[in-house]
Amino acid sequence: MKMRTLSSMVLIMLLLLAGCSNNQGEDSNERGVLKELEGTWSGAIEVPNQPLPIVVKLSKPNDWSGTISIPAQGVKDYPLSNVSVDAPNVFFQMKLQGQSITFDGKNKSDSIEGSFTQNGQSFPFTLKKGEEKKNETAEDEGKFINVSTKHGQLEGELRIPDGAEAPYPVVLIIPGSGPTDRNGNTPTIPGKNNSLKMLAEELAKQGIASLRYDKRGIGRNQDVLIAEEDLRFGHFVEDAEAWITQLRSDNQFSSVGVIGHSQGSLVGMLAAANTDVDTFISISGASRSIDKVLYDQLQEGLKEDLVKESKRILEQLKQGKKVANVPQELQSTFRPSIQAFMSSWMQYNPIEEIQKLDIPVLIVNGEHDFQVAKEEGQRLHKSYEDSELLLIKEMNHVLKKAPEDRSGNVDTYSNPDLPLAEGLMDGIISFMENHDFTK
Repeated sequence: MKMRTLSSMVLIMLLLLAGCSNNQGEDSNERGVLKELEGTWSGAIEVPNQPLPIVVKLSKPNDWSGTISIPAQGVKDYPLSNVSVDAPNVFFQMKLQGQSITFDGKNKSDSIEGSFTQNGQSFPFTLKKGEEKKNETAEDEGKFINVSTKHGQLEGELRIPDGAEAPYPVVLIIPGSGPTDRNGNTPTIPGKNNSLKMLAEELAKQGIASLRYDKRGIGRNQDVLIAEEDLRFGHFVEDAEAWITQLRSDNQFSSVGVIGHSQGSLVGMLAAANTDVDTFISISGASRSIDKVLYDQLQEGLKEDLVKESKRILEQLKQGKKVANVPQELQSTFRPSIQAFMSSWMQYNPIEEIQKLDIPVLIVNGEHDFQVAKEEGQRLHKSYEDSELLLIKEMNHVLKKAPEDRSGNVDTYSNPDLPLAEGLMDGIISFMENHDFTK
């Protein structure tokens, strides 16, 4: 009996110990999973046609807490109001301007994937573990100089021709719309095209210096932000003017030109009219105000009732009015915080603005550019007498040779190995030489 009782006790103890060991293992695994969640997560909200990069930092000193940064909207380390973790489920929330914005996801070891919801609209989001990766724009590749503006100090990369002796001509290269860096790349599109970097390299081979800069919130200028609700189109123009003024005052440069790409065409046009510039080159620039361009783009992918509503909103914004009631499906385009910027942009008509210039102008457009059709360039050319028109066969919006079909065309946006389209640099250099810019 005693032996049987002892054996039973030993068996019970072993079972208890085994149970404790399993629980401890489970607790240890859970602690490991929770520990993995702490730190920095970088990724994007997959808003159609304009993925929104975000950075989330999670920590658990006692209770879970965290912050979120949305560089393109001027939001940095904004505190999350609610962080809840029930592995593998991860939920966090931010309250911004009276709105409740939620992220409901699942931890998948090295990623968090789920749904972002705002104003009833939901979009997928993905975050990868690790410190925020700096773009190529943040790497010290060349010589960088600073310029002071009303809204902080900006940095730009100055590319000097190898073996050339000063003074030499210099060109300010202005990037396009969205969070675009000095190389022509954007975090909203995977990969790189490096179009503006290649442009600077080709200019250097011809003895022409260049200055290109990351837009506010990107690369080396990621901390020089203007909050989205405070941003106006004129801020972009002021930045370009500051660079032009500084380049003009530098004795190492014999002449100063401006190249504006896409949105940068209008920015450069306005800046050139207000400063001392020798030549202006528009690449892939629109001839119409942005409300008309945007309306055409919205017609392609929206239902008839939303197209009609978009037209109503655009008309009000054009008049400088705020629009309180925006359908959920249009929030990403006409959200309250972006309306003042859109309204300020709509006030400029490129055809009217280009007529204020009194310098030689080259207008360049690609025949396979589905974002800015060649007809835009043709209209700009007709509106300014002292201009030349250069249409590049098979060139798309990122200045590469591309097929006409949209899918194959978009593939070139992420391929840095593709050279600039044939004829682009020859046309630019020929224009500069004919107008004594390179002398």
